Amino acid sequence: MDGSFGSASNWLLLGLVVTLGSVASQAEARAFFVFGDSLVDNGNNDYLATTARADSYPYGIDYPTHLPTGRFSNGLNIPDMISEAIGMESTLPYLSPQLTGQRLLVGANFASAGIGILNDTGIQFINIIRIYKQIEYFQQYQQRLSALIGAEQTQRLVNDALVLITLGGNDFVNNYYLVPFSARSRQFSLPDYVVYLISEYRKVLERIYELGARRVLVTGTGPLGCVPAELAMRSRNGECSEELQRAARLFNPQLIQMVNQLNSEIGSNVFVAANAVEMHMDFVSDPQAYGFVTSKIACCGQGPYNGLGLCTVASNLCPNRDLYAFWDPFHPSEKANRIIVQQILTGSTRYMNPMNLSTIMALDSRV
Repeated sequence: MDGSFGSASNWLLLGLVVTLGSVASQAEARAFFVFGDSLVDNGNNDYLATTARADSYPYGIDYPTHLPTGRFSNGLNIPDMISEAIGMESTLPYLSPQLTGQRLLVGANFASAGIGILNDTGIQFINIIRIYKQIEYFQQYQQRLSALIGAEQTQRLVNDALVLITLGGNDFVNNYYLVPFSARSRQFSLPDYVVYLISEYRKVLERIYELGARRVLVTGTGPLGCVPAELAMRSRNGECSEELQRAARLFNPQLIQMVNQLNSEIGSNVFVAANAVEMHMDFVSDPQAYGFVTSKIACCGQGPYNGLGLCTVASNLCPNRDLYAFWDPFHPSEKANRIIVQQILTGSTRYMNPMNLSTIMALDSRV
């Protein structure tokens, strides 16, 4: 193991800590709401009868408690790190019985592993919180908060809050490409399916706006064809699946275009598009530059690239998670999540459109 890897990644983390500190001090603490899938689920699925769950060892092995939390990570996930950046404690899952009283002021995480933009995405997981149910819970949350602090204060808290929404990946891997000749792939060619998904995503964003959200980070899909699960199923010699990469390359630019169009119709930069494909591809295509030994093999899993099945007690488990870009067959490691959040905070327009989170924080602290 070359010592220079470690020092480069230490500088990266040090830079992130400095950035987080300065961003947090710029802003008054603000509430944070999270919608989406397993990339951002903080444990809602622990409370559901579903197979899409991360509530057993070795999930959470690097979390402060070293216990599984329902996060699909070895430790912290992207929402945790954004909470740090805005100077708040991590949001609780909406279904958590602990989300009461003053804890409601922090916000809530409505995300549920396995869901997509479409209602028929993830049906094999049975009991998951589909996106419109998440939005219904957001309305319910506002009623609960109103009972605590009054309607006017609640509206102000929601208007001033930061929102993160992550959707789209499952609409490909757990729907269109789930089985050969899936219902959706018979119904739509890939380009038409992408257009349909974007139009449906737009309705979701419009509804969140109607409910008071005024600062919304919208992420597209990651590099779908390059995750260990897809390498295990589709790759002959470690190359990314071209078909799934094509899906991601079609989806993400159209998402950015749709977000910009929505903003121009509203007359304000409510929505900010995070180009997750670009953020991931940096370390997927050159893992060594970020201190990883591999971006192909998952830390936890089995089969080729550790890409088959779920991460369980019976899986292969790497001793040092910081050397792996992927924690399990689908999800980035905690360290990879930090690199992604660094781009959300300070990235150029290649990653964040029309602006990054540090800029948002600076603008909002002047209002």
